[in-house]
Amino acid sequence: MINLDKKTIETIRLLSVDAINKANSGHPGLPMGTATMAFALWKEFLKGTSRDSKWADRDRFVLSAGHGSMLLYSLLHLFGYDLNLEDIKQFRQLGSRTPGHPEFGMTDGVETTTGPLGQGIVNAVGMAIAEKRLAAEFNTDKDTLIDHNTYVIVGDGDLMEGISGEASSLAGHLKLGKLVVLYDSNNITIDGDTNITFTEDVGKRYEAYGWHVISVDDGNDYDAIVKAIGEAKSNIEQPSMIIAKTIIGFGSPHKAGTSSAHGSPLGADEAALTKEGFGWDPDKEFYVPQEVYDYMEVLKEKKALAYDAWNKTFEKATAKNPELSDKWNQWFNFEVPKELLVDENLWGEISGKDATRSSGGKMINRIAELVPNLVGGSADLNGSTKTYLKNSTDFSAENPKGNNLFFGVREHAMAAILNGIALHGGFRTFGATFLSFADYMKPSIRLSALMNQPVVYVFTHDSIGVGEDGPTHQPIEQVLMLRSIPNLKVFRPADGKETAIAWVEALKNDGPSALILTRQNLESQEGVTKAAHYGAYTLSKEKGEKPEAIIMATGSEVQLAIEAQKELLESGIDTRVVSMMCWRHYDQQTNDYKESVLPKEIENRISIEALTTIGWHKYIGMNGLAIGLDHFGESAPAEELFEAFGFSKDKVVARIKEYLNK
Repeated sequence: MINLDKKTIETIRLLSVDAINKANSGHPGLPMGTATMAFALWKEFLKGTSRDSKWADRDRFVLSAGHGSMLLYSLLHLFGYDLNLEDIKQFRQLGSRTPGHPEFGMTDGVETTTGPLGQGIVNAVGMAIAEKRLAAEFNTDKDTLIDHNTYVIVGDGDLMEGISGEASSLAGHLKLGKLVVLYDSNNITIDGDTNITFTEDVGKRYEAYGWHVISVDDGNDYDAIVKAIGEAKSNIEQPSMIIAKTIIGFGSPHKAGTSSAHGSPLGADEAALTKEGFGWDPDKEFYVPQEVYDYMEVLKEKKALAYDAWNKTFEKATAKNPELSDKWNQWFNFEVPKELLVDENLWGEISGKDATRSSGGKMINRIAELVPNLVGGSADLNGSTKTYLKNSTDFSAENPKGNNLFFGVREHAMAAILNGIALHGGFRTFGATFLSFADYMKPSIRLSALMNQPVVYVFTHDSIGVGEDGPTHQPIEQVLMLRSIPNLKVFRPADGKETAIAWVEALKNDGPSALILTRQNLESQEGVTKAAHYGAYTLSKEKGEKPEAIIMATGSEVQLAIEAQKELLESGIDTRVVSMMCWRHYDQQTNDYKESVLPKEIENRISIEALTTIGWHKYIGMNGLAIGLDHFGESAPAEELFEAFGFSKDKVVARIKEYLNK
């Protein structure tokens, strides 16, 4: 390691110390302990350039241990990304571009939001899958347009989280050889030494997963790190785990190697002693030596050479093959195919009495005909969720050109992998499982929403309609949980036509969507119109000038609302039925449109949904009637459960009449 490398590594450490001290908040231990391995990776191997941080063929770097964010911010600053020294001085402050954990879309060069441990390494598995699939699609014997690696830094906490095990097992099975993980093995967590909870042999575990495992005794040995990464890169048949023994808070005289270095600032006195130990002026803060800046200019120019060479290759390849250019734009600049926006024949193909999971299966295969970069799969439930792409092949280690992904019984990892594929670019992604297992996926779905990634989650087998499988598999509160996540649009369609529209709206959405679908067959609704694209609409109008009450419903309960409306009319009670397929989408419409569907003057309002009633009072008012299920279900045939729990025409009509004092 040359002296300038050493000086740059120290700069990374001390920028981190100063930023965390100024904020009086943060995690100095990881940046101080991993600066050597991180700089070695970025200088010697990482393909990328600050001239175009979104370059399609760049290497991806994920700091899975996101609490060490100052490591990443220091690297981004030194390598010339759009992050200046003033940004670093505003670490963890309101509105800054250096938040406490890396946030996608907020900071130039940050590939994904990390902080919840385990998520980053699983995003990286998705990125590696995306690279492998794109390489199979776009590379030829003459031109290589996709050829990059995904690198990750993880800590002990990442590897304790179960989600990392789920995804690492799948990565080994898929032989994702361009995935390289650097493990900051410092044996320290917040509560103290890892020996109080974490004494397994991580290397043997990863060997059992099918990974290539390399050990580095000293994470500060620059040359050993470079050798290990080179060895990992040369093995394209296995993902690689480099276990580097490090010292948390390296360089701190009194806190190095202790849990106190993990999540607390060093403090002014300890920072001064640390700087003195490195031979730096203890009075200088946020100091970057000019020689380091000059050195980084040289490194940045070298990094740009690969980018320039790739651009020339791309220009030549697309010039001689215009179809390649069109295909590239189609995959990387997604627009909903016009056929899906205007073709009402889709309704004819999908209408009729059917389970909405089956309608969704027909629709997803229609979409796949028009969207060749639609990829996804299920958590071992293709036969039940109906999400298998019939005209595509299966992605595997042997066949990287398939669009059907098999995740196994790994719901949480599935969601985080989908995030990684979406973040990588080039694909539209979906994943499917039973609605009751959305609970397993919540942290990753939340990150889809936080990063505004257009992942489509297909959840089938909703409500007590699951029947004999019983309360463990009957989701009562999960739709409420999903609806509560900001940016996530939750669609619960009433029939095949609404299911088709829900899929179109999900594709149009620039954030995540969830489709809630039934196992049981539903009647086709005559009143479905294009207004369903607005999230909520009048499905069946009142007969007179204005209704006495408005009945709102979603999914399987829409038919029940229609039946109740007819019987109420026979009793002289004129009502309107509104299908509330997607609350959030309806909320985004104009005030005039919303008023046309739910006029304020109509105060008698009823909701019907075989789920928890929480949330409905936003639409029915505090004096409205919420017909729902605020307790768990039972094991019995679905039709018996609906009757027993009050979801029959007669019982609903009786409750509405009582509510209206009729």
